[in-house]
Amino acid sequence: MSSFFSPLAHPVFRWLFFGQVVSLLGTGMATVALALMVYDLSPLQAGLVLGSALAVKMVAYLCVAPVVGGYSHAFPRRSWLAGLNLGRAVIVFLLPLATDVWQIFILIFLLNALAAGYTPVYQALLPDVLPDEDEYTRALSLSRLAMELESLLSPALAAGLLLITSYELLFRLNSIAFVLAAGCIFLVQVPKAAANERTGGVWQHVSFGIISYFKTPRLRGVLALNLALSAAGAMIIVNTVVYVRQVLGMSESAVPTLMAAAGVGSMALAFVLPKLLDHFSNRTVMLAGGVLFSAALFLGLTDPGYIGLFPIWFLIGGATSMVLIPTGRVVRDSCNAGDRNDYFSANFALTHGMWLVGYLLAGSIGSEWGMQVCFAILGVVALLATMLAAKLWQHDDQENMWHVHPAQEHLHPHTHDEHHQHTHEGWEGPEPHVHPHYHAKHRHRHRFVIDEHHAHWPKQ
Repeated sequence: MSSFFSPLAHPVFRWLFFGQVVSLLGTGMATVALALMVYDLSPLQAGLVLGSALAVKMVAYLCVAPVVGGYSHAFPRRSWLAGLNLGRAVIVFLLPLATDVWQIFILIFLLNALAAGYTPVYQALLPDVLPDEDEYTRALSLSRLAMELESLLSPALAAGLLLITSYELLFRLNSIAFVLAAGCIFLVQVPKAAANERTGGVWQHVSFGIISYFKTPRLRGVLALNLALSAAGAMIIVNTVVYVRQVLGMSESAVPTLMAAAGVGSMALAFVLPKLLDHFSNRTVMLAGGVLFSAALFLGLTDPGYIGLFPIWFLIGGATSMVLIPTGRVVRDSCNAGDRNDYFSANFALTHGMWLVGYLLAGSIGSEWGMQVCFAILGVVALLATMLAAKLWQHDDQENMWHVHPAQEHLHPHTHDEHHQHTHEGWEGPEPHVHPHYHAKHRHRHRFVIDEHHAHWPKQ
């Protein structure tokens, strides 16, 4: 039986993972530096500027990720990923040179646009690197663990470095981290991406991932669960400092320790989740996470003190891993290999859209009506979102489905699979190749996903 760290025995994943960890640590330290830099440039509006920078980040994700999904398959994956890391290194290097807030906004947008190009393609690559189900699941858990460790270690590292140097060095270290991450990618042979059978113009390429995502019932359920996640997660990110400082009247030094409880909860579930997924379906685990989100938020109605918040934040962190880690498996299983960039990019954009909703709700409700009302409303949002997910993603969800293909003649890149069994004249060339071909009307059953030949989910 595989151990939790067994994916690291694979050289390609090991170097990719090492690059991810280095870039995460660098980014975490640069986040601290950015807050200090913004305060220096605009001390009276630092909170507003940082909040606006967060909004700029989400806009970059929502706008860029679908475009990446439509066209990144045209480039070699290793060059694409390494090039984006080098681009991020340049932007981070330029950040401390900014002298006005608008310059920071432009650089933040560009930085996160490159992140929107990097992350989904990296996520789509992992199933090719680790085709084994258990290894892939453990890789997803390791990635989640790395993200939580970064959130715990980066502030501590930044604080230690700030004792002996200025925050400008933190930006430089992040730039170096991105260069190292690019080097890690160049050290490995990345598997070649599967052929893409897409036809049509720019809009079809850009919109394919989003449209296909919404046509897939289980992915609509995943998106609803991400709304529940964002409601609970935004309560932690937006309102921890408000609850500790205003409601409890404690000092700001109490904030990081409390926020760390969510990270510990997430890491604890990341360790055990591969075992859970051996015995329970993705749907069961993810819906349980949604229930935990709402239960934890409703516990906030008990008027908890500082100590009482720790188990609530821990539960939210654990539920976060229960939703996020299986998501990679669900997206992978809901598309063809050649369409993974599109689907993972759609998931990246849409789930970050849910976070934008969560941030707005947590911030506006908390400031207008207080923490108790905020716990209650976000708890209801999480509960309703989980109920919606259970309805959209039905328990009898099948992978192999009967469906009917109408007769049609069309032209697109293809290989000779269950949908392409036709004669050739000899000029068509090796597969995948392009030539006009005819499909007679037929009914059959196989693993069903939305793609070039399956535009609508079959009614059962």
